[in-house]
Amino acid sequence: MRIIIFYISVLSLSFCYSQNTKSNFYAFKAGEKLEYKLNYGFLNASYASLSVKEEVLDGEKVFRATSIGRTTGLARLFFKVDDIYETFFSLDNVKPIKSIRDIYEGGYERESETKYNYESNTAFFYDKLKNVNKEFRIHSEIQDIISTFYYLRKHLDISLLKPNDLIYVDIFFDKEIYPFKMMFLGKEKIKTKFGLVECLKLRPYMESGRVFRDNEGIKIWVTNDENRLPIKVKADLRVGSIVANLVSFRGLANPFKIVVSE
Repeated sequence: MRIIIFYISVLSLSFCYSQNTKSNFYAFKAGEKLEYKLNYGFLNASYASLSVKEEVLDGEKVFRATSIGRTTGLARLFFKVDDIYETFFSLDNVKPIKSIRDIYEGGYERESETKYNYESNTAFFYDKLKNVNKEFRIHSEIQDIISTFYYLRKHLDISLLKPNDLIYVDIFFDKEIYPFKMMFLGKEKIKTKFGLVECLKLRPYMESGRVFRDNEGIKIWVTNDENRLPIKVKADLRVGSIVANLVSFRGLANPFKIVVSE
């Protein structure tokens, strides 16, 4: 389930060819909140949300984005998950300034904080449970899993996309830089609780193994409007599949578009 929560955060990676792309519209604003339900077969397995608000950090106005993931119902009896990921980023260029990870996953716990310095291109990682500090080299265009979502929603340019295009992005996560690859598959209209919605369909590539059926086992749908909302994620596992659907939203910066007729 943590994999689905991860992809809800980063699924819009493949929209951007250039980290230098400039936008002339706002895809999100303070007060936005998105909520998802995750189902494994007939089980309502988990809940996830993404929200953003404006705060002051070290005397600077910033956005504070928060992603929360929790198992619910019967799934919680078998595998308890309580995850909180937070990122502080600047209002203009959406680069991570500070990241917080506070998670509990079936007995595994992690409380950590990362601060980014772009003058020295370093990330300072602090493990709160072990009281350990480490310094890591990064580059100036690095993102974390939460800031990436908001950065590319703001800077993406759909007109550059063609079916089967592959996009590569680097994400700093848990003391490492991860190269991430995703393919744009084209546009597709899907049925949602809100009505028929035109989406951009994406496929991230993951290593197959004991969890995923193959390395093409995840598909993602994002609204083809100026909000760029992740509306559906489907992961084919070795046993069954998990589906995450957007179930509620508020505080959008732009109209949510529904297909009235075909």
